[in-house]
Amino acid sequence: MVDDLPLAGRGALVTGVSRRAGIGYAVARRLVGLGARVFLQHHVAHDADQPWGADPDGSAALADGLAPGTPHLGVDLADPDAPHRLVDAACAALGHLDILVCNHARSGGDGPLGALDAAMLDAHWTVNTRSSILLVQAFADRHDGRPGGRVVLLTSGQDRGPMPDEIAYAASKGALASITPSLADHLADRAITVNAVNPGPVDTGYASPADLDRVRHRFPTGRWGRPDDPARLIAWLTTDDAEWVTGQVLHSEGGFRR
Repeated sequence: MVDDLPLAGRGALVTGVSRRAGIGYAVARRLVGLGARVFLQHHVAHDADQPWGADPDGSAALADGLAPGTPHLGVDLADPDAPHRLVDAACAALGHLDILVCNHARSGGDGPLGALDAAMLDAHWTVNTRSSILLVQAFADRHDGRPGGRVVLLTSGQDRGPMPDEIAYAASKGALASITPSLADHLADRAITVNAVNPGPVDTGYASPADLDRVRHRFPTGRWGRPDDPARLIAWLTTDDAEWVTGQVLHSEGGFRR
């Protein structure tokens, strides 16, 4: 028998939910549709500084679009205390946390070998890697031991092919893929699963029309990934059906040919 609301009664923290076109928003929608109560993290200032810009609807509208009164918090995860404060805020709003999805990422301001400097590398490491690991630690500290503990990290395709113009980003995301088995092992005795998902190239509005056309031919379907493509996998990993899957890096790429 299929449970229509397999996440009913469970609380989820999803980071990086600043834009309707993003993967984080698609994940949050999926979790709400499965019955979860969600808490959203966003950092609009990051998007506002990027070519794609901030969502014109604003974070409050995004949250209410999922479910009226959805709690959310704008916080810069480059702040070393931010992961702890964010988990505390989510627990206070939801009562408890069962699910953590680390979707946030620093993008832009990167470069190839020869154009790197310490500040560039540190900025990507701080947001993409350090904050994700600290979020997992804070989540584990606050998890009350009930069944259904789930952590999903988002990595990238750095282990499947070169990303020569995004060295800082690829290094920081590669670290998440590498640490996933260790985090999973540490939390396994508490029945908390930890997995990482590589969403592959997803059209979230960052690519130029020329890039969209050039890359789409590398997919057997002739299209880029859509935010809901990885969101379906991520949502499934948070359900009881995925309780036997942990320590894995899963690729949701639609047959992307490099």
